[in-house]
Amino acid sequence: MRKFAIFTIMLLVAAATQAQQLNLPRPSPKASLMQNVGTTEITINYARPGVKNRQIWGALVPYDAVWRTGANEATTIQFSEDVLVNGQKLAKGLYSLHTIPGRENWTIIFNSVASQWGSYSYDKAKDALRVTAKPERAEFREWMSFSIPEMSTDTAKIVLRWADTAVPFTVDTQSTARALVAADKAITGAADQRWQTPLRAADFAFNNDRMAEAQRWLDMALKEKENTGTLWLKARMLNKQGKKADALRTAEQAIAAASPEQKDFADSIRLQSDAWRK
Repeated sequence: MRKFAIFTIMLLVAAATQAQQLNLPRPSPKASLMQNVGTTEITINYARPGVKNRQIWGALVPYDAVWRTGANEATTIQFSEDVLVNGQKLAKGLYSLHTIPGRENWTIIFNSVASQWGSYSYDKAKDALRVTAKPERAEFREWMSFSIPEMSTDTAKIVLRWADTAVPFTVDTQSTARALVAADKAITGAADQRWQTPLRAADFAFNNDRMAEAQRWLDMALKEKENTGTLWLKARMLNKQGKKADALRTAEQAIAAASPEQKDFADSIRLQSDAWRK
């Protein structure tokens, strides 16, 4: 009798263990979007509901009511640095992302309580920011999604898509301004890299059309060392200023200063500077 009881208990434990291990597909599968925009990392975690032949806007998702913006757990969005959302300040951190859909405008809500189920316990008093977005007609999308179809060093256009609607909002990371401040500090403390650090900073500023900073840092680099790298950036800056003859002459100096190990670099300078002659 005792052996039978033990055997029965073992069967029940095994059945319970198998039940716990049962992994079934979720009707609204989890998804995530991670994107570095400049020096800022943006991460969105959400569940993707499907249309499934249902009327979405104004029906399954009512107008003028707070929506979890997905399914199951509340959608979350995280910023590794302070940002501007549609021009308004938002501190770095993790937020639950809720919305209030409307026929003409949507409200995008960043709530400081990240961990919550849907919007059932949503508390407006915990909102960190609300911004307004304009919905757009879009090609039908069965599964809800977030995407970043457009971005630059500083900004990202984040788009919520579902059914026949797209809702965009813009995040400005101000990465260029932040990087220029960091470059200034790095140059001040880079006693062992007297030309390399200013050159890197100048090249970044040049590529982001911050010409005053680019010129100042390039002058510092050139003062320490005239080599292929510093002279080539000088040539590009002269060309951008419309001083073609000076730019071509400086490009030749950069090529002449190249070491044998820099042959590919010199060939690239030749190719690019030859295009200026046209």
